[in-house]
Amino acid sequence: MATVLVVEDDEFVRSAIIRELAGRRHVVRSAGCALDALREISQHPPDAVVLDLGLPDLDGSEALKMVRGISDVPVIVATARDDEAEIVRLLQAGADDYLVKPFSGDHLGARLEAVLRRARSAPPPQVLRVGGLLVDVNRREAALDGGPLTLTRREFDLLAYLAVRADRVVTRKELRTEVWHQSYGDDQTIDVHLSWLRRKLGESASNPRYLHTVRGVGVMLSAPR
Repeated sequence: MATVLVVEDDEFVRSAIIRELAGRRHVVRSAGCALDALREISQHPPDAVVLDLGLPDLDGSEALKMVRGISDVPVIVATARDDEAEIVRLLQAGADDYLVKPFSGDHLGARLEAVLRRARSAPPPQVLRVGGLLVDVNRREAALDGGPLTLTRREFDLLAYLAVRADRVVTRKELRTEVWHQSYGDDQTIDVHLSWLRRKLGESASNPRYLHTVRGVGVMLSAPR
């Protein structure tokens, strides 16, 4: 049994999904728009989300990005867009799986069980310490000198990747490939996220404590000396 949030603006479809999942002994909550869904996820975190893309207040792909900014909850995207490029883009943006409408209850149930199984089989917590910086990889929590850090999903991914490789210079190409999952592109996005992360760590590029730029090579996370 799991708690599932169904985000769907069509009342008929929403009711059908709720009945199907409740019949499988899941606890089901629902939202009819993206903003209600984000509020629900932040205040009452579910075990999984079924997210329709055709929402009235926000495009579903944008809603997915916002969900990923606040939570690592498994998300199954429900879409009428049977387009391979679009589906690949959604998976790269953070969706864990997808369903193309119309879909059967058995299909939904099987996909949901699969993402829940993957989430439950996560490895034991991995806690990294770099000086006064603590990064709990599986809980996706970070703290600096005992105080919690409020990080977006991407900021946490970036910090965790660097923390695993503490005291090693990581190139922007490696960050682009391993954190952003992009084989090409400019480095401006990476630099912007590094700048935001530096602010939250209480430092700047000109006066670094943890994040050290190695000109022409990349960036290194290391404890203050």
